[in-house]
Amino acid sequence: MMQEPEIVVCSEKKLVGLRVFTSLAEDKTVAMWQKFMPRRKEIKNSVNDLLYSVQVFNGGLDVEEFTPKTVFEKWATMEVSDFGTIPEGMSSFALPAGLYAVFNYKGVSSAFFEAAQYIYGSWLPESVYVLDDRPHFDVMGKKYLGPNNPESEEEIWIPVKLR
Repeated sequence: MMQEPEIVVCSEKKLVGLRVFTSLAEDKTVAMWQKFMPRRKEIKNSVNDLLYSVQVFNGGLDVEEFTPKTVFEKWATMEVSDFGTIPEGMSSFALPAGLYAVFNYKGVSSAFFEAAQYIYGSWLPESVYVLDDRPHFDVMGKKYLGPNNPESEEEIWIPVKLR
């Protein structure tokens, strides 16, 4: 079972990386990360070693309308100090500031569906928050051991605002 989230105000972040338009049915996430990981060292002005997996839902995420065929924008990025140097073939993304519910997730990526059901189906409706129309993102640091490792840990950042 997931723990209660920490509610955090996130400042704007400058991110650089690769992006794809994908859906859960035709998921291009793994291929994108396989392209990004060997190239991440090309990002010379990164502020740390954290990896950011960002999801942008055009018009916001409507949990009721979301299906495996819903197309959304997905990014594999690192935070940078500025957009002065962007490696060839990569793009910049300004993650807007705002309020987030931060969940710690431990386990394999394929089991994340259960965590998402808890977050969107139980925690959110019972909380004082609603989803905000900003990007969702995951942060992977030293405890992230890969998508198939049951000991792997990452932070799930859900954009929220008071009801």
